[in-house]
Amino acid sequence: MATFISALNAKIRSNPVLSYVCSTHFWGPVSNFGIPIAAVMDTQKSPELISGTMTGALVIYSATFMRYALAVQPKNYLLFACHFVNEGSQLTQGYRWMQYHKWGGKEQMEKLKAEEGVKGAVSKVEEVAGGALEKAKEVVGK
Repeated sequence: MATFISALNAKIRSNPVLSYVCSTHFWGPVSNFGIPIAAVMDTQKSPELISGTMTGALVIYSATFMRYALAVQPKNYLLFACHFVNEGSQLTQGYRWMQYHKWGGKEQMEKLKAEEGVKGAVSKVEEVAGGALEKAKEVVGK
């Protein structure tokens, strides 16, 4: 059995593409791509859910590992790409957090919610009043 595994390993390592796909230089970044995918998807969510502290930490983390990906031998461009995407999405989230919490976005959102609430209440009152008017016309018409 050990001979079979050794022969299989030698066969895999003789092919450069298979050797790369079976290495940690490939599977590390592939498994790590969950972080930037989640970060990109989070850009569609409300900015009030963003943690400024975590976003700042992830900006530093991604920048550090972008540098690391180019410092190791051989250079790991897949890891670099993973952290490059994450850096961009975290910087976007950081901007959204600053916009919401520091540059007046929260007040604008509350103002819009209040306006929507007033419009909803007015339309509900108009609906009830219209129904009452129809009922009054029926009663007067009899």
